Amino acid sequence: MQVLRTISMILIAAVFFNIKAQAVETKAAMKEWTFLVFINGHNNLSPFADMNITSMENVGSTDQLNVVVEWGSENTNITKRMFIKKTGSDHVSKSQVMMELPDHDMGDYKNLVSFIDWGVKNFPAKHYFIAVWNHGSGWHFMNQSLLKPMDISYDEGSGHHITTEELGLAMAEAKKIIGHNVDIYGSDACLMQMMEVNGELVGSVDYVVGSQETEPGEGWPYEPFLAKWAKQPTMTAAQVSALLSREYKASYNGGVYGKKTNTTFSAVDLNKTADLYKGVTALGRSFMNLDLQQIKQLRSAVAQAVSFTYGDYVDLGDLLVKLKNSSFASKLSGLNETESALKNYVIAVDNNSAFTKAKGLSIWFPLFDSTDMQRYDNLKSSQETGWNNAIRSALKP
Repeated sequence: MQVLRTISMILIAAVFFNIKAQAVETKAAMKEWTFLVFINGHNNLSPFADMNITSMENVGSTDQLNVVVEWGSENTNITKRMFIKKTGSDHVSKSQVMMELPDHDMGDYKNLVSFIDWGVKNFPAKHYFIAVWNHGSGWHFMNQSLLKPMDISYDEGSGHHITTEELGLAMAEAKKIIGHNVDIYGSDACLMQMMEVNGELVGSVDYVVGSQETEPGEGWPYEPFLAKWAKQPTMTAAQVSALLSREYKASYNGGVYGKKTNTTFSAVDLNKTADLYKGVTALGRSFMNLDLQQIKQLRSAVAQAVSFTYGDYVDLGDLLVKLKNSSFASKLSGLNETESALKNYVIAVDNNSAFTKAKGLSIWFPLFDSTDMQRYDNLKSSQETGWNNAIRSALKP
């Protein structure tokens, strides 16, 4: 009996160690980069999601670059988590569907966190680029034609979206999961390259890429971007960010999308935020010392600065130019400091046609009483700079 028990224990131990060995063998190898793309096609952008995934598959993952997506389509209630592989010569997709999620709400930021957690565990890397693909409207909603809130990642099925504040929560969770700052966060969505959006990501993300203006439906040029990235997988986060910025401009200037379009794209270094906030704080406080005539001139400068779609999304760099050339410039503080800090903060800016004067970062500056003001008071960038009070100064009767 004792002999049988001993033999059984040896067999059990052998099976255990064999299973453990197999687990080690199948564990994904550590790579340089993992690119996690949260593709929310639960809306009218769905056909472009299909197109973008095909573009990714034309390059696919490599021995040093994981391309991983969560893909929701309006054609099915099944959301897929996929490892993107290069399409073969037979033109048939070789990508692996790793998980299927029925009735999955991509307007819930917790599901973005879940995707990141799954992606990091299954596709470990030294560096991570996290992107959210969907409609975007900057830090707040104003699109009266849609009458739906959608800071980013609007889900037609659930009616939910990820707010600017929730995006900040998601990236804070991502930092915990990864064990260090998210190397790059990007919005393949409209209007998201704003001080207010980026302010929620400070301390969790190193670099942010995106557009100040609306994006064409085709979005990012995944194939040429991934092809060049894959050839140089040891690029730094700053280099990858600048590469995407250049490729985005080229794609809408006769490049891969074959048309010339008014577009913007930039990359910013969130580690340079403190100096930017210092300048913006000084500038905003000086508004409070202007008389009523100078306030009118301030509002005129804001109105003349480059803006994006909504009108209250103003290019900070061009606004600084207008203010430096104003008759009341001597009354303002922080102009040179903000300009210098902005140049260090924005590491790449690549704009086409109508937006050549844009400097890479939008800031909210409404010239009307806004019901969004109470929410704005609680944004991190507003609390750090007091820009909410600067706006109120400009709205004096």
